[in-house]
Amino acid sequence: MQKKQLLSGVWEWKAADDPAFRRGTVPGSVLCDMLDLGLIEDPFWRLNEYPTRELMGRDYIYRRSFSVSEEDLSADRIELVCEGIDTIAAVSINGRPAASVDDMHRTHRIPAADFLKPGENEIIVEFSSALRFVREEDAANDIHYASTGSIHGNAAIRKAHYMFGWDWGPQLPDMGIFRDIYIEYTRDASLDDVRIRQFHFPGENRVDLTIEAEVSLFGTETAELRAEIESPRGKHFSVNGIYRPGENLVLSIPEPELWWPNNLGDQPLYSVTVRLLAGGAEQDRYDCRIGLRTITVSTDADEYGNEFAFMVNGVKIFAMGANYIPQDSLIPRITPQRYRTMVKECAEANFNCLRVWGGGYYPGDAFYDACDEYGILVWQDLMFACNVYALNDHFEQNITAETRDVVRRLRHRACLGLWCGNNEMEWGWGEGWKRILGHHPRYKADYLKIFEMVLPRELIKHDDQTFFWPSSPSSGGAYDFPNDPDRGDQHYWEVWHSGKPFTEYRASHFRFCSEYGFQSFPHSKTLASFTLPEDRNIFSEVMESHQKNGTANSKIFTYISDYFRYPKDLDSIAYISQILQLKAIQYGVEHWRRNRGRCMGSLYWQLDDCWPVASWASIDYFGRWKALHYGAKRFYAPLIASACEREELDTEITYFIHNDSLKSEQCRLEVTLMDTEFKVLHSAGITAEAPPLSAAAVLTVDFAPFIPDGNTRKRVFARYRLLRKDSCVSQGTTMFVKPKHFELPQVSYETAVTDLGDTYEISVRAGGFSNYTEVFFRNTDAVLSDNFFDITGPEAVRITAEKSRLSRDPGAGGLAQELAVRSAADSYAREELWN
Repeated sequence: MQKKQLLSGVWEWKAADDPAFRRGTVPGSVLCDMLDLGLIEDPFWRLNEYPTRELMGRDYIYRRSFSVSEEDLSADRIELVCEGIDTIAAVSINGRPAASVDDMHRTHRIPAADFLKPGENEIIVEFSSALRFVREEDAANDIHYASTGSIHGNAAIRKAHYMFGWDWGPQLPDMGIFRDIYIEYTRDASLDDVRIRQFHFPGENRVDLTIEAEVSLFGTETAELRAEIESPRGKHFSVNGIYRPGENLVLSIPEPELWWPNNLGDQPLYSVTVRLLAGGAEQDRYDCRIGLRTITVSTDADEYGNEFAFMVNGVKIFAMGANYIPQDSLIPRITPQRYRTMVKECAEANFNCLRVWGGGYYPGDAFYDACDEYGILVWQDLMFACNVYALNDHFEQNITAETRDVVRRLRHRACLGLWCGNNEMEWGWGEGWKRILGHHPRYKADYLKIFEMVLPRELIKHDDQTFFWPSSPSSGGAYDFPNDPDRGDQHYWEVWHSGKPFTEYRASHFRFCSEYGFQSFPHSKTLASFTLPEDRNIFSEVMESHQKNGTANSKIFTYISDYFRYPKDLDSIAYISQILQLKAIQYGVEHWRRNRGRCMGSLYWQLDDCWPVASWASIDYFGRWKALHYGAKRFYAPLIASACEREELDTEITYFIHNDSLKSEQCRLEVTLMDTEFKVLHSAGITAEAPPLSAAAVLTVDFAPFIPDGNTRKRVFARYRLLRKDSCVSQGTTMFVKPKHFELPQVSYETAVTDLGDTYEISVRAGGFSNYTEVFFRNTDAVLSDNFFDITGPEAVRITAEKSRLSRDPGAGGLAQELAVRSAADSYAREELWN
């Protein structure tokens, strides 16, 4: 029988060399406590990152008192359980050293019986500076590689690497007890681990579950296990038996309700309870939810090389999503609600997959709960990224233990799609990144030992039903051309880092593009959150400090100059940069979806931010959707049309219909050549059936006969609309010149806001073609049903905003007053500058 004494709550803390303790909170961190007490300014404000970072060069102490009864001390086993300590700490109880820890990714279980006493007890956790540690390691060893923007030496510590900086994140290596800490008292018996395996028999319409338990018996010789399953429809199944080590309970589920990724089916979850009984009483229990499904990854050989495709319940799916990074540089501020909101907004944008990137940390259970419920497959990196690691006995012990801990925690998740060893490290070694090549060959050998021996061996020991992939990108391991476009997964950075135009995406036919991206600035409200008015120039010191990718602000401008006119102010720069980001990623996604079967996945970099910054994110730090996230909702939709010009800006266009659902769809594609006043110059259309899980060309139109000269090219566009049962489900426009050369009209708008109960409806009517129309409220944040869309006809466009998701609710009248609309035509100055 187990009892938990929670030690979370109010603690005291201080810098090690300060005389007085202050009030603090656990779970929490040093920086969170400093902010709560007003001891520091916001580390995200202006240039505050740098003095805040240096505060992490000090040591800190946390302590609290708690009471223990005589009865509790008579338990058979007493452990102090620390679910998350960040990172280097000495734990003492009643003045006696109990443990030293140095891995934030582990759950530490510390024997505590010998340290406790009846009555008042004191626990002290003394944190040593991780910042000082990595600086000393960097000076002492021969590993000199570090990822762009990070503090050297961070490979030597098992701490979330992004906390030392990245090319999108600040250097804020915080410390503290960031997850629950408690005393666990065990009497008679305990259920130490439960493992559930699924075996599917589709021909017999059943799933067999095997339940394996690890049990500790103290005051009893025999115990009984009982497993109870409740289906989503309330059906109950159970099995019980005498516990014998190595023996499993087996439970059959007839007519299983299968779990599917988003847009492919429902996400039914079965509730599982495993009880340990001894002496006629329940001693311990384990509760979880599972989804009945099979998930693997096919790497079968085909005509192009070897495919890389998720298979769910035997169906090869096209993975659509992004890369997830930690949502805050201060981890304790990432609440269950923030996890849930983020995952929900991925599902709303038609994602079916997220990659949890290996330079962060393992998210809390609420993240995976949400992925289970919303149908988001999780590509789960182990927490290793862009580093050179030295393998020694202590390091191996740590990484083995942390792998065991996380695999046992996550292996039952319906959403768990694959385990991946690391981010980009095989690529770095295998293709000879310049900054890696100078290292001793033993580190290259250590890589193979860690990621192709130690970690997969431990992982498979605890989870033999989830696919393991050694690295990302990889062709399967052993440095065999890791970023091969014809095998495995690929990271593609010729667009952006190498400065190539995004039209280069069409030159690549990847098997699964798990990283590629394009930067933009966040909304002007977000820029205002960390700047003074005098800072609001993209080349100011403050703006450049919130751009961690070197000279990327100038790179954004270079890319803007390729496609758009010079923006008239900072607000317009942010807006145009987001449009360009959307345009770039859409270009790649639609190309890879057109090559469905050869390419089977698109995960753009990146979903989110850990602070307010110019970055590759589609949702910024404050949760504001950039244009890209609204675009993803359109280009990741299961049923869409896309346009493919024969060459960029060519008049001959082939139109495709994509159907990534499991049912056939009857559709009509309508194509119209129009001028900016909505005059129809030519139209064509076709009715077609879109089979399940397909992409096919259905119509080719050459508009050349209707575009007689160069001036006409600047004033006409081709609109396509995909209709299902007379309802438009997908639409887009194609220009025949670059947007900067198109004669965009400055149009007037008629707008209205209507209260519909739980939502507001916003209608927008334009007096002419309105390209990338953004609708926003000046003082209220909102997530709209659509945004950054083209208005291509005289009829009103109607979108909605849920009241529950407004930052404030001033009513329909108030929203109407602060409603603003703009398009690409409003982003540049038109005044005559020269007389």
